[in-house]
Amino acid sequence: MSILSWLPIGAVPETSAQGLAAALRRFPAPQLVDVRSPAEFASGHVAGAVNVPIGSLPARLPDLGLDPARPVVAICLSAIRSAPAVRILRSQGFDAAHLAGGMNAWRAAGLPEVQD
Repeated sequence: MSILSWLPIGAVPETSAQGLAAALRRFPAPQLVDVRSPAEFASGHVAGAVNVPIGSLPARLPDLGLDPARPVVAICLSAIRSAPAVRILRSQGFDAAHLAGGMNAWRAAGLPEVQD
């Protein structure tokens, strides 16, 4: 993965923590792809998220079984790794955005997370 795919950091569609929490209560809920490391993911993540570290996303994307008719939200710790994930997802035809502020924003909003 080229470092150029990481720049500019914030120039991808995004959703707020509160917006994602509201979307998760609707049907169908967005699909969640958490691109942090397995250790970060295990320490706490949004329920229903699948963990695919950003470096593995291009190779693993075909095996994730994501529904192209449903939106996808990429999540990382601070919304840095999720920006290139959104670019990858969008290049494959997915309606993708990232969680603005990442898990840091989710936690600051006091929203629930699960641990493995």
